[in-house]
Amino acid sequence: MKRVVLLLALCVTALLSVWLVTESQKKSGVLEAIEARRSVRAYKDTPVEHEKLEFLAKCGVLAPSAMNKQEWEVRIVENKEWIDGATAAYLKAVEGTDKAKYMLTPTFKNIFRNGSAVIFVGAPDGLFSGENVGCLAQNIMLAATELGLGTCFLGSVQMMFAEPAMAEYLQSLGFSEGYKLRYALAVGYPDEAPEAKPRDMSKIKFVE
Repeated sequence: MKRVVLLLALCVTALLSVWLVTESQKKSGVLEAIEARRSVRAYKDTPVEHEKLEFLAKCGVLAPSAMNKQEWEVRIVENKEWIDGATAAYLKAVEGTDKAKYMLTPTFKNIFRNGSAVIFVGAPDGLFSGENVGCLAQNIMLAATELGLGTCFLGSVQMMFAEPAMAEYLQSLGFSEGYKLRYALAVGYPDEAPEAKPRDMSKIKFVE
């Protein structure tokens, strides 16, 4: 009898161990979003719902920041006329240069990697400012993936909006004094499914 009980106990322990390992390997929504996130540059014409854009921005400002100063400002543009106007102004300013050539592909729609909406982020200069807004961007991109949306990080807007022809559009973003444009995120419903690019895991090392 004792042997039977012992055998049953061992079986239960083994099954419990297998269950615990299996449970620990299950991916949460966050882990799935991390693996699924891609830089998307082709979007459907379907506009992103206002409520979803608002939700993404709220996810962004839930990010950590140094000493919780939250020194960032988020501006959301969903107005197609604004996006098309900024595109026309920039292309006219750089007409005939290499800056324009790389954009004008057969699938080109706008200078914001064809996104149907754009989220702009501004922040002042300062210690950890870049780290803070970087955390904000990652929150937004992962939340967007969870919602079935695509995003593309656009650091290039710093150079684009430095063009005098873009002054009107930069001013319309209404960043506070001392804040400057750091990046933008193109947002939209994906019209492509890019493959994941290889990651160099040799960059990871444990220090003993």
